[in-house]
Amino acid sequence: MNTVTLDVRTPADAMADFARVWKTGKSEKSARISFATPELLWKVLTAKRWELLKVLCGAGPVSVREAARRVGRDVKAVHGDITALLNAGVLDRAEGGGIVFPYEAVKIEFMLQAA
Repeated sequence: MNTVTLDVRTPADAMADFARVWKTGKSEKSARISFATPELLWKVLTAKRWELLKVLCGAGPVSVREAARRVGRDVKAVHGDITALLNAGVLDRAEGGGIVFPYEAVKIEFMLQAA
């Protein structure tokens, strides 16, 4: 199954993993999109955007209008959410137009620790 992990890691940790993969030439077992803080993760992944990811998961390329139809929302509002997800690197632009979430599953990882 093609899975992406959305996680919370420091930029230094994310860059260290990138450098390791670059040196060894061995890729990670699954894709990873990292956020610097839990607050940033939740700012990007609002409830409406999470709903959008759920309908795009494994769906292949779709138009913005089709994505809006699938979630039962206004095209303009969905366009704004798609733009935010594209800017965060969560969604990709599809060849020939539209957008794609190229994963079949999503895993979210972060730890809440005592201050």
